[in-house]
This record gives sequence, structure tokens and C-alpha cells, in this order.
Amino acid sequence: MKAYIVRRLLTLFPLVLAMSFVTFMFIQLAPGDYFATLRLNPQISEETVARLEAQYHMDKPPIVQYGYWLKNIVVSARHLRLDLGYSISQKQPVSTVIASRLVNTLLLSISAILITWLVAIPIGIYSAVHQYSWGDKFFSALAFVGMSLPGFFLALLMLYYFGSELGILPIGGLKSPNYDQLSAMGKAGDMAAHLVIPTVVLAIGGLASLQRIMRGNMLEVLRMQYVTTARAKGLPEKRVIYRHALRNAINPMVTIFGFELSSLLSGAALLEIVCGYPGLGQVLLEAVRSQDIFLVMGSMLIGGVMLIVGNLVADVLLAIVDPQVSYQ
Repeated sequence: MKAYIVRRLLTLFPLVLAMSFVTFMFIQLAPGDYFATLRLNPQISEETVARLEAQYHMDKPPIVQYGYWLKNIVVSARHLRLDLGYSISQKQPVSTVIASRLVNTLLLSISAILITWLVAIPIGIYSAVHQYSWGDKFFSALAFVGMSLPGFFLALLMLYYFGSELGILPIGGLKSPNYDQLSAMGKAGDMAAHLVIPTVVLAIGGLASLQRIMRGNMLEVLRMQYVTTARAKGLPEKRVIYRHALRNAINPMVTIFGFELSSLLSGAALLEIVCGYPGLGQVLLEAVRSQDIFLVMGSMLIGGVMLIVGNLVADVLLAIVDPQVSYQ
């Protein structure tokens, strides 16, 4: 297992390198750049724009610009720090901008993942064991409604109803204006209240599909010969379901977990913009609109690393759940 993890970590570097190169070249295909906006400002001289372009190597061919960006990362890594360049639009290092927002995005994504999986797995098992019952039909109907509702639309509805009409939940953001005057418990409660709507919206989108997948996996396993044999031997039904069937039915769900992490990050981006949540989504949107190339590259790099790490965690969990999986 340790050798497998080391091999996977070693393959991370070429994957991230290829992903960053392709992303950089795609950004270059867009017309104009950040300095084109500066040239339209009559208060900024041509000499100033030319000096800034030379300072950030933006006056050189794209492949050379990418080389300088990559060189900064390698040199900074030798000194145990991460230099992703300088955000021209935010007027501060890219790593500082991302670090300030990444924690908020991870807080939202992890909350949504916990709720999604803790609710979807039991519902999927119940629906499979009680197939075609009223409970199964009720959860199936809820799943179809959840999958058909766009997340941003549901977020707008919840913000309007619970925020504007009832006034029981905050309307967007992560902190109230009086946050600094609150006690420690008050600050935690204030942040939790702001997280309710974006977390519930994200969780509903993932829960609807996951509980259907879990139901299908469980039904397939319950029809297998060894389950019939276990029941014929007189084993208790709970032991057949939770000890023998569930272990095999959960394997595909673990594989999905790696992709869920990255998809929640991308799904959270749009939701953060709708809810005014201060996460990576807002930063990435502002960076794309202002063509802040280093900030876009830094955000995409973090997303790619999260995808690879998420898949690695899923593989390790799969080996723990199913000892038959070999990593030789």
C-alpha cells in the first residue's frame, strides 16, 4: 500500500504539469489581456504599462511566460514556500489570495460532503431493502426533484424565502456585520447560520444522485447467489444486509468519492457567486473577467491537485473496504 501511494504521488507531478500547461495555453487564446484594460485608462502612461509588462514577463512569448511562472514555483518550493505569481488585479501574491478563500471553500465543501454521504447511504439502503414500498417511492420522487432543480435556482428561492420573507437565515456572505463583537460561541453560530443555505443546496444536488446509485448497487448485490445462500442458511436479515451485502455494494460509492470532492468544488463556485459566499469561486470569476492570468492559473492548479488527491484517497479507502483489491 505504501509503495502504491508513493507511486501515485510521483505521478501527480507530470499530471499537474500537463494540466497547468494546457490551462495556460487556453488562457492565451482569449483576446486581449489585463494590460489592454490599463492602456484604455488615460491616467496611466504607455511607459508605465510597458514597465509592468516587462516586470511580469508579459511582453514575452506565451511559452516563455509559462517557463517563468513554473520557475518561480520550483525555486520557491526549494525554500519550502509556494510562489504562484503576483495577482495584478488583487495587488497581492496569488498564494495569499487563494489561502484566504480556500479555507472558506473547503469548509463549505466538506460540510456538504458530510451531509450528503451521511444521508444518501442510509436512504439508498432503505430504498433497496424496501423496494417499491411507499418509502422507496417517496425518496425516489425526492431524488428526481433534487436532480431536476438547478442549484443556483434553489439557492435563490431559499435566500428569498428563509432570508427575506421569514428572516431566520442570513442573506449571503459568511459573517454578520457585528461578527467581531460576538463571543466565541456566537461567532461559531453566526458562521454556521451563514453556511446553512449553500450547504443544503450543495447537499441536495449530490444526495439525489448518490442515493439512487446506492439503491441500484444494493439491489444488484441483494440478487446475487451468495446473499440467497446466506438467507437459506438462516442468517439474520440484518446480518445479511449490513455485513455481507453492504460491503460489496459500497465499493462503487467509494470510487465515486474521489470525483465528488472535485465536483463539489466546481459546483460550489457558482453557488458562492449566487450566495455572495467569499470562496474560491468568486476569486476565479473575478480573475477570469479581469484576465488576471496568474490568479486563474493558481486557482486551476489548486482544483487539479484536489481532484488527484481526492482520487488517491478514494483508492486507499477502496483497499480498506475491499481487501480483494490489489495494488501490486
